[in-house]
Amino acid sequence: MKIRYIIPFVLALGGCSLSDVLPSFWDDNQSYKITDVYQKTVRFDCKQQHLPQISAIRDDLLWFQLYSESKGMLQQDVIKLVAPMQKTVEDFYTRSMEKEGSFAYCESKKKIMITQAKKAASGVMWRF
Repeated sequence: MKIRYIIPFVLALGGCSLSDVLPSFWDDNQSYKITDVYQKTVRFDCKQQHLPQISAIRDDLLWFQLYSESKGMLQQDVIKLVAPMQKTVEDFYTRSMEKEGSFAYCESKKKIMITQAKKAASGVMWRF
């Protein structure tokens, strides 16, 4: 008899932690923005000034984060998916604010960002 009271309680407690496990659903705006980030990363030109280019990518990632957070707690999967790229971009941005990095530094960061953007885009785009 007591088990019928325990099961709903356990399910209710388990539901609180499911937001980290449940995947979010397809969203046109998120898909567009992450593809835009991927494109800007691929087209990043290390021969040009770094700051304006990295600022545009940084702004797009911030838009993506704020939009996803505004949608609610079931968006944690995509927020975590872009977090590594946000860190890389933020480091590149900070360096570019202080002084222009070398061509080799830029190319190295660009390769990392392309890999991260490709993985993030794939994860965001393959949701249902």
